[in-house]
Amino acid sequence: MADLRVNLCGLPLDNPIIPASGTFGFGAEFAKWYNLDILGSISFKGTTMEPRFGNPTPRIAECASGMLNAVGLQNPGVAHVIENELPEMAKLFHKPVIANISGFSLEEYVHCAQLLDAQAQVGILEINISCPNVHGGGMTFGTDPKSAAQVTEAVKRVTTKPIFIKLSPNVTDIAQIARACEDAGADGVSLINTLQGMRIDLRTKRPILKNVMGGLSGPAVFPVAVRMVHQVHQAVKIPIIGMGGISSAEDVIEMMLAGATAVQVGAANLRDPYACKTIIEQLPETMERYGISSLKDIIGGVQI
Repeated sequence: MADLRVNLCGLPLDNPIIPASGTFGFGAEFAKWYNLDILGSISFKGTTMEPRFGNPTPRIAECASGMLNAVGLQNPGVAHVIENELPEMAKLFHKPVIANISGFSLEEYVHCAQLLDAQAQVGILEINISCPNVHGGGMTFGTDPKSAAQVTEAVKRVTTKPIFIKLSPNVTDIAQIARACEDAGADGVSLINTLQGMRIDLRTKRPILKNVMGGLSGPAVFPVAVRMVHQVHQAVKIPIIGMGGISSAEDVIEMMLAGATAVQVGAANLRDPYACKTIIEQLPETMERYGISSLKDIIGGVQI
């Protein structure tokens, strides 16, 4: 019998499939379609200190093998999330969740992390220092090793639960950033966030996105994500949550061979609300086809 179980810093998951932050909201919409308890965990919508309306529209653009988004971290703010969204999530999903946190200063990261760390249903804090669609924060912290380490250290001082730093692919050396986070006390890293991209409307000769540029996600980025997960796995000893274009059970196995302990499914959820469910259901058969009895055994197992 196929063993899908994995362990993230002491947090046992029934399987490695986690809907990615920003593509699953707080789960309510997807709970109408299937039982969310089949998931390994859920990384809920990126949360900031204050409510954010996000960027002006249009902020989504389709492209071959993926999509661009410049949503801009729209969310109701950490106080509302704790008071309203988490209690509702607890009715739909009966396992620990991953709290995805964004900020525009060290103080904001610390404030949100401290509050969410105290919530019983939060098992892991995912610190997003890699959002390419906001100004004055986000990716600014994730493109410099010293800044990434500063955020890691500051959050680690006020939390008791494992923290995973979500890294940007829009850097020269992602392994260097990952090492800086590990040295600063990170328990794990999540990668990759979206790649920066742009589309132009040929009729108006203007950018399709009001924000001009947005984050590219979907199958187009999968080979880049696999490469970066492999590079980071070679550089650090802490676990990796791999993401970027995953849309099938085969993709999950490939990402885990590259070095991921668990994976997040993002854009696929927007195309097909059953994406995570289908992947979980297809994993045992896919594992059998490739002679895999336990997913834990293949982590970082690529033969070079």
